[in-house]
Amino acid sequence: MARKGGKRHSPEQIVRKLRDAEAMQNAGKTIGEVCQVLGVSEQTFHRWRQQYGGMKADEARRLKELEQENAKLKRLLAEAELDKAMLKELSKGNF
Repeated sequence: MARKGGKRHSPEQIVRKLRDAEAMQNAGKTIGEVCQVLGVSEQTFHRWRQQYGGMKADEARRLKELEQENAKLKRLLAEAELDKAMLKELSKGNF
């Protein structure tokens, strides 16, 4: 999937921005105002809050690392299953 632009935030930056957002909301700002200050859309803000809400920066970084490792392992498993299926076909002589 291609990205349309914008910038990627590290998990640490996201957690920091969520903490700032909470402080701004406690000070009486609306979610729209908070998002404008943070430079993100409301949709992004809500997604971040759902995914990273209540986490510390090191926990968020570890989550991201685990997600990347999981994706890599899934790719390796898919490749292994493909190889296994090809070997089965070759052993049958249907090539």
